[in-house]
Amino acid sequence: MDNVVRASMKISDFQTKDVINVVDGKRLGHISDLELDLRQGVIEAIVVPVGAKFMGLFGGGSDLIIPWKNIVKIGSDVVLVKMEELRESRTQTTYDTTVYIDRDGRAERRS
Repeated sequence: MDNVVRASMKISDFQTKDVINVVDGKRLGHISDLELDLRQGVIEAIVVPVGAKFMGLFGGGSDLIIPWKNIVKIGSDVVLVKMEELRESRTQTTYDTTVYIDRDGRAERRS
């Protein structure tokens, strides 16, 4: 029974794990957010804050976007990722349109 792998995980479980880059062994931080593809229902990337922030709210800094495909292993205490080059996102993402999805699954775009 000890070899059973959990097929589901809460976002809060992710946020307690250290993110480690297996390329250089550096600790990148903790996961603060996820990027989701709502149409396909999949996680596209994890977001790790870079720079000094107090409780994730105050202060400068940007976010490190790590594509889901770069996750090597999710362990009980750490998330191992393989990042040859670290890419930081802009502090705020600009969207051209907003997609609203109603309960029936119909999508509507608005500018």
